[in-house]
Amino acid sequence: MKYIEGGVCAAMGFQAAGIHVGVKTHNPQKKDVALIVSDVPCAAAAVFTKNIVKAAPILVDQIHLQSGRARAIIANSGNANACAPSGEENAEKMCAAAAAAIGCGAEEVLVSSTGVIGQTLNIAAIENGIPALYARLAHSAAASDDAACAIMTTDTVKKEIAVETKIDGKPVRIGGIAKGSGMIHPNMGTMLCFLTTDCAISSEMIQAALLEAVDSTFNCISVDGDTSTNDSCMVLANGLAGNQEITEKNRAYGEFAAALRGLCTALAREMASDGEGARHLITCFVTGAKSVRTARAVARSVVSSTLTKAAIFGADANWGRVLCAVGYSGEAFDPGKVSVEFASAAGAVTVCKNGQGVDFDENRAKEILTEHDVEINIFMDEGTDCGTCWGCDITYDYIKINGDYRT
Repeated sequence: MKYIEGGVCAAMGFQAAGIHVGVKTHNPQKKDVALIVSDVPCAAAAVFTKNIVKAAPILVDQIHLQSGRARAIIANSGNANACAPSGEENAEKMCAAAAAAIGCGAEEVLVSSTGVIGQTLNIAAIENGIPALYARLAHSAAASDDAACAIMTTDTVKKEIAVETKIDGKPVRIGGIAKGSGMIHPNMGTMLCFLTTDCAISSEMIQAALLEAVDSTFNCISVDGDTSTNDSCMVLANGLAGNQEITEKNRAYGEFAAALRGLCTALAREMASDGEGARHLITCFVTGAKSVRTARAVARSVVSSTLTKAAIFGADANWGRVLCAVGYSGEAFDPGKVSVEFASAAGAVTVCKNGQGVDFDENRAKEILTEHDVEINIFMDEGTDCGTCWGCDITYDYIKINGDYRT
C-alpha cells in the first residue's frame, strides 16, 4: 500500500465538487455543500451513529442502502438536519435534486448533514444550488479538496487522503474525505467520512471490510466523550479497477481490507489531532493485554479521561490519572503488573512500574509532553494482545468554541 494524491477522486470513475449555496449564512466564502458521483453504479455500504437520536439523513440512508447499491453522495455543513422540522422530507429532497442533475434514481443517492441540531434546513438554497454544484464536478484532486472543505464545521484543517494497493495485479485505489473536530467519542464520533474505491467487490464484502476498519479506527478515537446524531461513514465501490470481484474473505479481501484500514487509521488520527481547541494528539498504546478487546477498552478509557487530557495540556506527567482511567475501563486486570511510559519525538520516560510510581526527571518528562504528538504507553503483562486509541488534550479553547457554537 502507498499513499497517493487525489482524495475521493483518486479512484477511477469518481468526480467531486464543493461550493457555497447559502446554508452557512455567516460567511459566503465557506463552501457548504459537497457532491461525490461515480460514473457507474456502485456497491455501497455504511456505518452510522449508535446514538438512539439519529438525524434525518441517516434514516433516509438506511432505506436507500437496502439494495446495497448507490451512485452518489450529497452532503451539507452548517445544519445537521437533526430533530428538525420536515427533516426526512428535506433529506429526500436533497437526494431527489442531486439525482435529477446526475440522471439516476433518488434511491441511488446517499445524503449527510452536519452542523447545528434542531434548526430547519434551508432546502431551497440547496435545491437552487444543485445545478452549479453539478457543473463543478471534476475528476481531480482540486475537486476532492473542494468537497472536503464543504463538509467542515469547526475543523481547522481538511481531512483528505488516498491510497493505492494491488489486487490480482491491478492497481486498486481508495480515497477518502472526512470531517470531525468536536463531539467525538468511540462508537462513531461526530464525523462524516466518505470513501470511494474502484475495487470490484460485492456489497456484502464491502460492508464487512468497512465494519472491520471502523472498529479499529474511528471507534478508537475520542475528543470529548460526546457521540453525535449524524455520525456516518460511507463507501462506494464502482469496480472500474478491473480486478476479479471480491465475493468472499479470501486473500484479495485481506489485501483490500488492509488498505482500507490503513486509510481509515490516517483519517482517524487527523480527526483526533484536530480536536476542538486541541494542542496535542494523544496516542495510547496498550500491550501485553489478555485480549484485543481489553487492550482497546483500556486505551479508550485513557484517551477519554478528562483529567488525563488536562494533564497532557499542562505537560504534567501525572501518571496517576492514567492509572485511574485504566482502572475504570471495565476490564479485569492485576494493577500490580501495570507499567506506564510517556513518549514523544523528544524521548521516553517510565513513570510507573508494576503499579507503583518510580523516580523520574520531571523536567525531562515536561520536555517530552510539550511535543505535539504524545504517546501514553501502557504495559499490562497479562497476555500478548495489543490495542491503540487516539485522542487529544482539552484546552480553554474547547470551552470557548462550544460555548459560542450557535452564535
